[in-house]
Amino acid sequence: MKAGTLKKPGGLDNIVIADRDQPEAGPGQILVKVSANSLNYHDYVVAIGGIPTVDGRILMSDGAGEVIGVGEGVMGWQAGDHAVSVFFPGWADGPGENEKRLGVPGDHADGFAAEYVAAPATAFTKMPKGYSFAEAATLPCAALTAWRSLMVAAHTKPGDIVLVQGSGGVSIFALQIAKAAGATVIATSSSGEKLERLTDLGADHVINYKEEPDWGKAALAWTAGRGVDHVVEIGGPGTLTQSIHACRTGGHIGMIGVLTGLSGEVPTALFFQKNLVMTGITVGSQADQHDLVAAIDATGIKPVIDTHFALDQLSEAFQHQAGQKHFGKIVVDIPG
Repeated sequence: MKAGTLKKPGGLDNIVIADRDQPEAGPGQILVKVSANSLNYHDYVVAIGGIPTVDGRILMSDGAGEVIGVGEGVMGWQAGDHAVSVFFPGWADGPGENEKRLGVPGDHADGFAAEYVAAPATAFTKMPKGYSFAEAATLPCAALTAWRSLMVAAHTKPGDIVLVQGSGGVSIFALQIAKAAGATVIATSSSGEKLERLTDLGADHVINYKEEPDWGKAALAWTAGRGVDHVVEIGGPGTLTQSIHACRTGGHIGMIGVLTGLSGEVPTALFFQKNLVMTGITVGSQADQHDLVAAIDATGIKPVIDTHFALDQLSEAFQHQAGQKHFGKIVVDIPG
């Protein structure tokens, strides 16, 4: 079978489409014929060598496909089922202790940039009804991160005000989930064209953060001084100050990304004056993903896919991601 692998020390020029033996479903496993992956920032960091892994690692954390084999002792799966991977195969439910967050596909273990994957049945959930494999492949990292931030950590409810940053996969899913929950959404971007598209997706107010460097205060002003209930924080230290300004007293920040760096200054006095809560969000559990799929079945949320690439174009897909011009998710199709 064909697989997208990474040669040490990493780098997009070291992505190799290699021949590997086709796996079989062992005890407790299912064999999935993979049809699609989607790109996440985590995958990009692995690909450029920012997260060291073994030589020849099969890349990509997210995958979806058809079950073609069921190993001994597996219940609840049969050939022909449509399966989508989970980001943390060892995190079934409850708090995400460190030992539960091992075995990440494409990082700690071989991933889904392959024509076939055999893995424990607990490494998958069923796909949403009516979803294509490409659509389902966008869910395990980006959509589940947005879901856990908004619905598990923040308990977003009708009437809440949510602020999302940018137009990447997590932010667009957060916009869609928040709107489905009955919330008002403020969205930021540096692109007028992307702000128009975010409005088309349901954003109630948009802010160009290049034109409004103090966009947190602008968001606060738009709420007539009330502030937002929840911020989906993907920037990290470079945007956190503005997120704190945007929040209402008692508001919540879901800390998801570090796109602006790993550390920086925080206005701690303002943070505690506002009695804010900040939760670190590292994707979610298998139970969270079951809930996400159920919510998608109920609401009809559909992912926004920017571009499709073939498996042998995996390096080009990452180059497109690095250009930061995409809107929504980038998908890798694996023909069978």
